[in-house]
Amino acid sequence: MKLYKSIIFMLSLSVAIVSCSDFLEQEPPSALTPESFYTTEGQAQAVANQFYQDVLPGHDSFYSYDNDTDVQANKTPNNRFDNSRWLTGQDNDNWSWGNIRNLNFMIERLETNLENGTLTGSEVNIKHYIGELYFFRAYEYFEMLLKFGDMPIVKEVLPDEESILVAANHREPCNEVARFIIEDLNTAYTNMKENFEGRHTRISRDVAQLFKSRVALYMGSWLTNFVGTPFVPNGEGWPGAEKNAGYTYSTGSIDAEAKWFFEQSVAAAEIVAEKYKSTLSINNGIIPQAEGESNPYLEIWGTTDCSNKPEVLLWREYSIALRLVNNVEVAAQYNNYGGYTRSMVEGYLMADGLPHYASGYTYDDTTIEKVATNRDPRLYVFLKKPGDINCFKNTGDVAGTHWTEIEPVPAMITAVIEGTYVSGYTIRKGMTFDRSNCRNRGNGENVCVVFRATEALLNYMEAQYMLTKDVNSGKIMEYWKKIREAAGFIGEAQNPQIAINATDISKEAADWGAWTAGRLLTDNALYNIRRERRCEMLSEKLRDFDLKRWRSFDQLISNPVHVEGFRVWNTPMAEWYPDAVTDGGINANMSSPELSDYYRPHEVNMVNNSFSDGLTWRMAHYLDPLPLKQFLLTSPDYASADQSTLYQNPYWPTTSGVPATE
Repeated sequence: MKLYKSIIFMLSLSVAIVSCSDFLEQEPPSALTPESFYTTEGQAQAVANQFYQDVLPGHDSFYSYDNDTDVQANKTPNNRFDNSRWLTGQDNDNWSWGNIRNLNFMIERLETNLENGTLTGSEVNIKHYIGELYFFRAYEYFEMLLKFGDMPIVKEVLPDEESILVAANHREPCNEVARFIIEDLNTAYTNMKENFEGRHTRISRDVAQLFKSRVALYMGSWLTNFVGTPFVPNGEGWPGAEKNAGYTYSTGSIDAEAKWFFEQSVAAAEIVAEKYKSTLSINNGIIPQAEGESNPYLEIWGTTDCSNKPEVLLWREYSIALRLVNNVEVAAQYNNYGGYTRSMVEGYLMADGLPHYASGYTYDDTTIEKVATNRDPRLYVFLKKPGDINCFKNTGDVAGTHWTEIEPVPAMITAVIEGTYVSGYTIRKGMTFDRSNCRNRGNGENVCVVFRATEALLNYMEAQYMLTKDVNSGKIMEYWKKIREAAGFIGEAQNPQIAINATDISKEAADWGAWTAGRLLTDNALYNIRRERRCEMLSEKLRDFDLKRWRSFDQLISNPVHVEGFRVWNTPMAEWYPDAVTDGGINANMSSPELSDYYRPHEVNMVNNSFSDGLTWRMAHYLDPLPLKQFLLTSPDYASADQSTLYQNPYWPTTSGVPATE
């Protein structure tokens, strides 16, 4: 049993040895030992290079980043939006410690060799690569924190001894894990060299600061919005109370702890914002339709090279020659991997900077063209409209099937497969207008933007407001106007105060970010800060992150949400679908006009449909359940979950194959 535990234990001692083309004449990876590797600057770089692939997000699911939120929809919702479909299991792939174990090993080996003088090369460069490893450990830990909350903190390589490995499973309170992540990011910042790599394809000090502001904003928000619940230390029913007996916040209280995190976010975000606030690409409102036309803002995402975009702090480069490719252009031209929701489209302001119900412009969603007219300039360029040219570069040079040169009406809305025009509203973000970047599925070279400086301005705005509750404090308004200017607003529309004054939050209820803890916000300024973040960062993997830290899913518990797309019925667009079947049967291909004028992608086939009554929620779903196998592996008799070093997350049982309870 001890051997069995050692093999499958969550802190398995398997070590991934890195390799790259620079070292093809070295010993085979299987023969490398600590004595023969990690001794040169080039090897230190190779170690860091591996984690760019293993840790950072890529473009495999770029367009699905915000799916299953109020921003974008899948054709089939995630199981977490049903009360009985997300079940506990013996395993959970998210509870994966391989990267952290490998990072601990490599940090320890490189630092030891550097200190002993057995690691040769430029010390400045070597320390930068070590700094990158600290960043990667912080990034990996944060991904797990988002999923599990309280976590074991493991900073070193552990020996293959059962008692030590079991003890290492002690879960620390979530805020202590966030403090550890910030500590790693501070170490990364200290180790890294300023302006180490000018193309921004490597981790930098600016990236470390931006990510620090994100981590701190998350934890400050989580502590604030979940106060008194089992999801925070010493909250009522906190499952970690027994195994963290006597825990006290180092700052004295949960409110003081949240304040500390918001202060950390403000300080880190300001460093980045001040450096890049004048470099933001401006949305000129042009949707390129021919050679010679361009839009610097759209090109942030629709390009093969971001080295000329200073505000893009980190991007991943792709190359067909090196067999590093993606599907982004296919998604942008062909099927979009999801679609904007009605809520997202209505949430954008009008061109005069006012909500659609308070604007001097008339809001009209009877056609896709009209719904984008006189709107926030970002919506105009991000939302594809029938007749738009999707591709005008290299159109005759390559053969293939996965492009759409002219945007059609969303006829594929009636298809039953995932990845078609899910909502009727389709996504342009990420388009290069180049067929050579779309020759076949999986053969594109579009960039993946991992971090951009605009987030720092947004993080500062929210964290500073949470500290002061004054929209005129610090640099909130300065940064906000910079974002509006880059977005393409002109004149008085760049002033956020006019939207704040005109907002009626009761009319914003379809925006999940208007909610916290099951109640609509009463603070117009805070809501509009959240709105700006939603409109600027869509499809960039932050919406679910934001909704969880704001505790915005609670409202679905008692009021299930019917996700809607474009307004098809009782509009001219209904003529696009003469063969629509709307009876809710197994052959239905459109939602019934009796349900709504707006297309409901989850309510087409109503036979045995778990989501026919809308999307709902359980409090437990804010966090993943821990894999049940780990409870048995860490209990004295290998059978009693309640004797484990671990404890389960709130409302999740330690019985396999059952849903959460409230």
